[in-house]
Amino acid sequence: MTTPQARQPGESADKDTGNTAGGYRGRFAPSPTGPLHFGSLVAAVGSYLDARHHGGEWQLRIEDLDPPREIPGAADAILHTLEGFGMHWDGPVTYQSRRNGIYASALEELAHKGYLFGCTCSRREIADSAIRTETGLVYPGTCRDGLPPGRRARALRVRTEPRRIELVDRLQGSLQQQLDREVGDFIIRRADGLVAYQLAVVVDDADQQITHVVRGADLLDSTPRQLYLQQLLELPTPSYLHLPIAVNADTEKLSKQTFARDVIAGRDNRALLDALAFLNQMLPDSPRDASRDELWQWAIAHWEPERITGSRILPAPAAWSAKITKD
Repeated sequence: MTTPQARQPGESADKDTGNTAGGYRGRFAPSPTGPLHFGSLVAAVGSYLDARHHGGEWQLRIEDLDPPREIPGAADAILHTLEGFGMHWDGPVTYQSRRNGIYASALEELAHKGYLFGCTCSRREIADSAIRTETGLVYPGTCRDGLPPGRRARALRVRTEPRRIELVDRLQGSLQQQLDREVGDFIIRRADGLVAYQLAVVVDDADQQITHVVRGADLLDSTPRQLYLQQLLELPTPSYLHLPIAVNADTEKLSKQTFARDVIAGRDNRALLDALAFLNQMLPDSPRDASRDELWQWAIAHWEPERITGSRILPAPAAWSAKITKD
């Protein structure tokens, strides 16, 4: 994988925004694996500000395709938290769990074009024979030309080709991947029958006519796979901006698994102010005296993505990076 060429200080991160004013459509797409934490809030704030600054729409999608990881009530809690912060979305909320038909159609199209094949391999089998690269284990192609005798397909993979996929990210710069060598044929329907994230996000972004994706840099390395699927399905490619992800003192991404604290929309706007500071945005004079609505008006008018550090990770404020203690 070619190392991303990060934006240089002073270089505009806003030069590839594409259409603005009536043509911008962004989105925030959380997974309901728990309440919003500070890292999720940063992604929500960044995508919201980018959309509103350009006079565009901001849609909300709940990525609830993985029931074993989901927490009952988490989706509603996320909606209430966003409302508490004054982030109001356009149109109805989209739930991936209700869109299996459109994913099935995409799978049929890929199969018709000859890009799908069944795979019997377990994770252990792949680990025993795969090559490890910066992006993880490279699938060795075991089932690409047919299943081993007496075995049945567990998952579906998409064939990769010897082509270089290039992404020019508005913040992180240029990223190139040779998918066949650095990733290999990747899964788009899991062994448990669930559609993989890579396919669902591509289909949903196209179906919702998303023009701009602003999200965490933990998804940067998988974006070339999404561009590849867009090419195979002849779908448009949005503009991408991958924000630094918030990490704790152990450089772990804030998440439910790392016991990240929930964010609360308090009257003092503390979490919102911390998110704006994390994104290195200018604040008004006496920001703690501003109301929530006044703070949003200022932040939308003065949104400057070029001020954000072109790094994949940044330390979260101490108040949000401390782990919840478990009794």
